[in-house]
Amino acid sequence: MKMPAKPPSYGDLLNEIVTSNRMINVMPIAVSPQADRRYWHWDKLRFLTPPAGISLREWWWVIKMPRSAGRTPTPLIDVNDTPFSYTPTDHIVERLHQIDRDASGRIEVSDPLTNPETKKRYIVNSLIEEAITSSQLEGAATTRNVAQNMIRANRAPRDRSERMILNNYKTMQHIAKVKDKALTVDLLLEIQALVCSGTLDDATAAGRFRHANERIDVADNYGNVFHVPPPADALETRVSAMCDFANGKTRRPFIHPVLRSIILHFWLAYDHPFVDGNGRTARALFYWSMLHQGYWLCEFISISEIIRKGPSKYGRAFLYTETDDNDLTYFILYHLNVIHQAVEELHSYVERKAKQLQAIERELRGSSVLNHRQRALVGHALRHPHHRYTIESHRASHTVVYETARKDLMNLAERGLFNKAKIGREWNFTPVPDLEERLREAP
Repeated sequence: MKMPAKPPSYGDLLNEIVTSNRMINVMPIAVSPQADRRYWHWDKLRFLTPPAGISLREWWWVIKMPRSAGRTPTPLIDVNDTPFSYTPTDHIVERLHQIDRDASGRIEVSDPLTNPETKKRYIVNSLIEEAITSSQLEGAATTRNVAQNMIRANRAPRDRSERMILNNYKTMQHIAKVKDKALTVDLLLEIQALVCSGTLDDATAAGRFRHANERIDVADNYGNVFHVPPPADALETRVSAMCDFANGKTRRPFIHPVLRSIILHFWLAYDHPFVDGNGRTARALFYWSMLHQGYWLCEFISISEIIRKGPSKYGRAFLYTETDDNDLTYFILYHLNVIHQAVEELHSYVERKAKQLQAIERELRGSSVLNHRQRALVGHALRHPHHRYTIESHRASHTVVYETARKDLMNLAERGLFNKAKIGREWNFTPVPDLEERLREAP
């Protein structure tokens, strides 16, 4: 990835326009609705054709003028004490409305996400996906199938890549547990320690800020430096200010909760306070903030899965912000689109799984292998994967004798569809975790 071209200075452009008496030519373009249809960066705009009658540099000034006038400042400052700010565009307002509607539980949500008996399965799937893809963004080289099997089988990791993924999984579980707590320096260090446990050359770097002699510029494999973080001796003050912002102590101007979460993601990545794990910690911090502020559906989505599909866009969103007067709008627009896509993919996944479930149930109804009582019980188990059945409960549900009920359940266990265990003197039967897959594969 190349460093984007730095835009011309707004002040220099204004001076050029005024001294060359071009304002009368430029201003009609500035008030046109076409002036800022897309939030282009100069790096993109410089290859486009400007509107008739004005130059490329004048076009950039035309675009920058309304952006600059409508900027909202944030408490985040750069190394020169210049604040970061953003422009609340129509697209940002629209995306925030969609996320408020779809991710905070104020409308009807698919039953599998609210049903306590199926909710856990979707959460675990999401946590695994986020753990894998967030680690892959940072260089983990393990395949998805191997990583999934490791987590589901509770197997110890075999190498650093697997350890990164398992750490991320445990971190995401921890985030859900501490979502109601205020963000503190100690909690942030705790999250980073979980992310980096057992993966660092210097084990003492887990759970602490970097030292002054630990230079961690953000660069590519060829030595091209993209970002120089603030000095280590400024971290205590900067992270304390970040925690105040995360906890809503800086209330003016008002910043929408979702924007607050996105800015926190950028803030931690900008400060790069740790020797390692900054990207994974930044994304974990985003999840903490969204859950902390009531966007419960975010426990089911994976932003890293979306980011992984176009990692260069993720990097450019940071660089566009830093190279264009600390304009966070670039990063905000990118991140809002990531959230929106992740939520849409979740709903599509749930809808797809629901259709698969309906298809299996239709096949069950026409099955000659299982009797009608077994088909009814398996259908119930598909929608209640943690339910426990007994011979007595099955007997009472279908008004059959004990021996008939016993044969039904024992037969399902023999077919590998149910697990059986004796608790006291009573047999208990529970659906196998991969019941859907086994039914699809059954003859």
